Amino acid sequence: MAQDFRNVVARAQGTTAAAILTGGNYDAVIGIRCTNILTTTIKVDIYMVRSSANYYIVKDTPIPPGGSIELIQGGSKIVMVSGDVLWHDCDTASGLDIWVSYIDTISE
Repeated sequence: MAQDFRNVVARAQGTTAAAILTGGNYDAVIGIRCTNILTTTIKVDIYMVRSSANYYIVKDTPIPPGGSIELIQGGSKIVMVSGDVLWHDCDTASGLDIWVSYIDTISE
């Protein structure tokens, strides 16, 4: 049962919400790391949009200067169905680097 591991990254993200990953046919997000690249604390939102509704993974979560948070760990995962979109934003311009690891189309 082979799996197709992928990642997507975004550098120096800021105050405009942006989509980082759109779900296909049962993708599994297996890692989300958010890093503050500034010298001041930032706050981040990471959320999934499904049928025009926002489902927050974290909301207004502070990250100290130079710090990071790992949102999925210990074997956890978030399954995305076709049409789900993973979004991120930050309260400070150019303050956030984000790395998302996922399995593309979980095999049956």
